[in-house]
Amino acid sequence: MKLLPPTLLVRAYMQGIFPMAMDTGEIGWFSPDPRAVIPLESFHVPHGLRRLMRKNPYEIRVDSAFRQVMHGCAGRKETWIDPVIQDSYAALHDSGCAHSVETWENGELVGGLYGVALGGAFFGESMFSRRPSASGVALVHLVERLLARGYILLDTQWSTPHLRRFGVVEITRPLYLDRLAAALRLDCAFNGPPRIQRADLETKNSAAD
Repeated sequence: MKLLPPTLLVRAYMQGIFPMAMDTGEIGWFSPDPRAVIPLESFHVPHGLRRLMRKNPYEIRVDSAFRQVMHGCAGRKETWIDPVIQDSYAALHDSGCAHSVETWENGELVGGLYGVALGGAFFGESMFSRRPSASGVALVHLVERLLARGYILLDTQWSTPHLRRFGVVEITRPLYLDRLAAALRLDCAFNGPPRIQRADLETKNSAAD
């Protein structure tokens, strides 16, 4: 099967649609209703994860091992991340629209996540862990990065028990599309300089707790 061109993927995401590989070998396209999002301003860090992060157990890197992160996310018994999806998103990464946040331990990739960034929206695709809470640590750093750079939408597509620990909510598809349109009007840079400093974010998060 041919790869999905970056231009096709970008157009799909801008309409609230994303692809997944099916058991048949075909690519399916989805736009769930309801749609799951994590409200950035009310993002919740579970207490156990907060305690772990105080120990700084992992090194965080961004976009240093995108293909490896995709491979880690695909390494489970059932996966929608087939070789076509992996190669297509690697090309999207090369175009500057897909990114990874990675957790490393002693030079080894032990967890992370990847997704697509357009305007002021980040579309989370998948995450994986090979060490305790490695993906959760990556998610916390992702949210900090998004807030610091002015993003307003973190789309997780579907709700899961794991994501509900972080405050994920479900909204109707029309409401999601309204929020997506507002986010796409923004000019945010995933790897650009932060607009808000980390100390300010920590103060805001402490107040929210």
